[in-house]
Amino acid sequence: MNLGQWIGLFAILLSLYILWQIKEVLLLLFAAVVLASTLNRLARRFQRSGMSRGFSVLLSVGIFIALIVGFFWLIVPSFAVQFQELTRQFPQGLERFNTWLDELKTRIPAQLIPYIPDIDSLSKEAQPFFNRVLGSSFAFVSGSLEVVLKILLVMVLTGMFLANPQAYRKVFIRLFPSFYRRRVDGILDRCEQSLGGWVIGAIIAMAVVGSMSVLGLWILQVPSALALGVLAGFLNLIPNLGPTMSVIPAMAIALLDAPWKPLAVLILYFIIQQAESNFITPIVMAHQVSLLPAVTLTAQLFFAYFFGFLGLFLALPLTVVAKIWVQEVLIKDVLDQWGTNTETELVMLSDVDEPDDLPETSTNDVQHPLDH
Repeated sequence: MNLGQWIGLFAILLSLYILWQIKEVLLLLFAAVVLASTLNRLARRFQRSGMSRGFSVLLSVGIFIALIVGFFWLIVPSFAVQFQELTRQFPQGLERFNTWLDELKTRIPAQLIPYIPDIDSLSKEAQPFFNRVLGSSFAFVSGSLEVVLKILLVMVLTGMFLANPQAYRKVFIRLFPSFYRRRVDGILDRCEQSLGGWVIGAIIAMAVVGSMSVLGLWILQVPSALALGVLAGFLNLIPNLGPTMSVIPAMAIALLDAPWKPLAVLILYFIIQQAESNFITPIVMAHQVSLLPAVTLTAQLFFAYFFGFLGLFLALPLTVVAKIWVQEVLIKDVLDQWGTNTETELVMLSDVDEPDDLPETSTNDVQHPLDH
């Protein structure tokens, strides 16, 4: 390679390194774009009914903020009460467990008694764990503050994008060569349409899963059934892993009421998850977003490994957008056109240079999408 090629390679590697260093900022920016795109679609629906652009945007943002406030208003107080009840009943549970161990020691052979632990030994072994938990409490508080700041940043960016979305779209399109800008504009339209379809499908699936969870927990008479159902519906945004995360607090709260209820809650959530994965999601997403299950799970693992919980939460919309760009740019504009122009040129040369008695060859005239 000559000097110019080495400089170009170095510039590409340096750009990739810089993008990797700011990957978290880019992920927050993508979250703001997804949220702004969703609210913008809602605002345009309000505009079709005769509202002005400004009032439509304010109404869309107000609905979103009301949903967020309502979510935390349902979840936080109920969980705080149950957590206090858990801390109150935990010592009583330890005392009952110690009494059960004492009764067990009177019924087993004397040779097995040394192998049965008691509460004191268990507490000594658990002391380092509690010390680590206590030591990491300050890190948890600082991490919570960091999460709040990130949420505020996403909200501010969302408001900026909503104020004038076309201006930011034009800036992004101008980053591409002039002959490809119309093509990029069409790809962005497809991305916006697919993200909107994913949001609609996810909201419907969340509502169905949340309603089924509330109904099932209410039948089982589990405390805080409404809060647990809302949490289950919200975590359904995370395919495959979300239902597993939602069953843990439900089982913990059910344990406070009766020893048999955690198993009943586990069976309930398993039935809901099977209904969601086999019936609800295929029906809802059939006309919204089509992604292979293996691709979805692989994307979740990939984004969770490299970007943490935020990457896991945004894995599906990231996969939807990445799929469109790969299909439109890599497959249609590059791979499908690979060698087409070269074959056409070879045919033209053979028509000129070869003798007339050779059989004629022909190729399909495939027009490159970049030639427009």
